[in-house]
Amino acid sequence: MGKNHHKLLNNLEQYRKNAGLTQQELSNKTDVSRKSINAIENGIYVPSTVLALKISKIFNCKVEDLFKLPKKLLSVLFYSTVTDLAKFLGWSRSVPLWHAT
Repeated sequence: MGKNHHKLLNNLEQYRKNAGLTQQELSNKTDVSRKSINAIENGIYVPSTVLALKISKIFNCKVEDLFKLPKKLLSVLFYSTVTDLAKFLGWSRSVPLWHAT
């Protein structure tokens, strides 16, 4: 699990409580400790992909319903990726990406 990703929007506690589960009950269903569930709910740890998938299956929802990056951060990540790709391909910044050849 990754540590201290406070920018991650986390709805796990809400989903858990709506399902009437305690942290211990959810931990039993996911084969992790109650402390791990508590740490995820409090933003101390980010769950692994496998754990996030297990949890989403328990609540019959998408992983994105439980854990999201803020839109502003996603925009920055997308811009960085597109900019890096354009530089790698040698595209001019003055030419829109969809017109570059």
